[in-house]
Amino acid sequence: MMASTIVRNNRVVRPLYSAEQRERRDASVWTLVQGVLAPFQFVVFLVSLALVVRYLATGEGLEVAGLSVVVKTVVLYVIMVTGSIWERDVFGQYLFASAFFWEDVVSMLVLALHTAYLLAHFGGWLEASALMWLALAAYAAYVANAAQFVFKLRAARLERATADAARGTTTEFAR
Repeated sequence: MMASTIVRNNRVVRPLYSAEQRERRDASVWTLVQGVLAPFQFVVFLVSLALVVRYLATGEGLEVAGLSVVVKTVVLYVIMVTGSIWERDVFGQYLFASAFFWEDVVSMLVLALHTAYLLAHFGGWLEASALMWLALAAYAAYVANAAQFVFKLRAARLERATADAARGTTTEFAR
């Protein structure tokens, strides 16, 4: 069923979720999993970013910086797999549902850059500083993708608040 349209700031906007999709989102265990994994991944990212920048600035800590990027990549893979399952639960397809199409496109870039890091790291294909610069490129793409999801989360909350206000109810959580 297609989501109805709403008017916001004199523009017609298609809601992020239909009523059925919102119900599936709220009922899915994967919504909670994503809600836990996303901030965890961000903390792992911040620690790794600090270690990578430290190595590039001082030349110290290459091993721990490299390991931190590997850990960050593993966490990324976990959140991508569970996010795909969430997307299937809510939208009926694993990736590229219309509501999250561009977030998924950028996620593919993020995955490609992180995977390139793993291949170069374990294959010995790049020297240390080039490897760390590749990690920073992957992290820049990750930050852009995370911002996309934060904006989408905010839009979903505003949409839910608007719908709740129209019905005279309130909601605690909306992804």
